[in-house]
Amino acid sequence: MKKMKAIILSLCAGLVMMGCNNTVKGTAIGAGAGALLGAVVGKVAGNTAIGAAVGTAVGAGAGALIGKKMDKVKAQAQAVQNAQVEQITDANGLQAVKVTFDSGILFTTGSSTLSSTAKASLSNFANVLKTNTDCDVAVQGYTDNAGWRGSTAEQSAQKNLTLSQQRAQAVTSYLQSQGVSASQIRSTTGFGEANPVADNSTAAGKAQNRRVEVYMYASQAMIDAANNGTLQ
Repeated sequence: MKKMKAIILSLCAGLVMMGCNNTVKGTAIGAGAGALLGAVVGKVAGNTAIGAAVGTAVGAGAGALIGKKMDKVKAQAQAVQNAQVEQITDANGLQAVKVTFDSGILFTTGSSTLSSTAKASLSNFANVLKTNTDCDVAVQGYTDNAGWRGSTAEQSAQKNLTLSQQRAQAVTSYLQSQGVSASQIRSTTGFGEANPVADNSTAAGKAQNRRVEVYMYASQAMIDAANNGTLQ
């Protein structure tokens, strides 16, 4: 087991050092590293909670096709203004795309009402989703740990949790108003102060923690198409 972990970690390090694209990484994952590698990479560069429940095994060829598809998705998402786009690995060890929108762009302080700037960016992003209907989508909202005036720490945490859910739902609702299918958005969740990506003790860190993340990952339909060799 220790030897296997060492091999997996070495492979992960190799992927990072190569700076390779999703096609290369998809091939490596599909070729045998599988879900174990996916879990390791996911903890470093993604979200292991994201990913369809795979009904069939994904081979090397299918992994490469999914990686190539996600390269295209990533490039399309990068054209959206105010979107921070990353390549990640989902719970199945398959390549996925994470798009982060700064809450400062999306909302005013303490509000879940989308700004005009946010609507423009999300309208463009909706086009990306509609172009890639074989990608499942998860929307996640987060806040910093700032307290609310007149509230205890516990009360503030609950208010932040509620606000993050309202903001995630606002993004989902607007995407749907722009023609994104409700069935494509598989989950909309608020996590409040959980999972900070920066130091909450600084203003810059707090700003990074106030965010909405949108994950685009392989649906079962995409996985089936990849296994059949028909994924474009």
